[in-house]
Amino acid sequence: MIRVLVVDDQTLVRQGIRSLLDLTDDIEVAGEADDGMTALAAIEEHAPDVVLLDLRMPRHDGIWVLTALQDRAAEAPPVLVLTTFDSDTLVLDAMRAGACGYLLKDVTLEQLTHAIRVLADGGTLISPSITDRLLRAVQRRRPPAAGLPPIQQLTERELEVLRLVAEGYSNREIAGALFLAEGTVKNHVSTLLLKLGARDRTNAVLRALHENVLG
Repeated sequence: MIRVLVVDDQTLVRQGIRSLLDLTDDIEVAGEADDGMTALAAIEEHAPDVVLLDLRMPRHDGIWVLTALQDRAAEAPPVLVLTTFDSDTLVLDAMRAGACGYLLKDVTLEQLTHAIRVLADGGTLISPSITDRLLRAVQRRRPPAAGLPPIQQLTERELEVLRLVAEGYSNREIAGALFLAEGTVKNHVSTLLLKLGARDRTNAVLRALHENVLG
């Protein structure tokens, strides 16, 4: 059973998400929070497998939560941003702050549950449309790369894996798509993180977009 924490300042939204997820056999809502501060406490209390996080909340917003979770490193659960706001800047800020996925609240239950399962399985959910928006936002802002190691040359196989990571594929799905063993894919992903100087898959995609590695 995948345990989910729902973080949103609107009670009706939290109740609606809970009701929808109750229709599934493998996902349950372990807890709820209505702002950033209570979200951190709820993560500590419930240890969810995935966090569904709104961005715009009073007091401490979603970006604040993501930034705070970065300090917890491996202990932090993957975060799926679920919001009504679709600006390029917000998408980029959320991904830079450590979000593993980004969906708008008008998604279907099938799309939401698919995203939750992908994140619980260690994947990211960056759809091609979101990847395009990230690329445009990165090109506009072009943050300084001071302090980052130079990107090492990627092999053709590593580029294939990176493109699938950018599209939100899990290691298992990448293995199936490229006819590789899952352990081999994990090794490729580890090498990609090292060559791109990234701490996780999301930051690897952002760095690749910034350096125009994906073409």
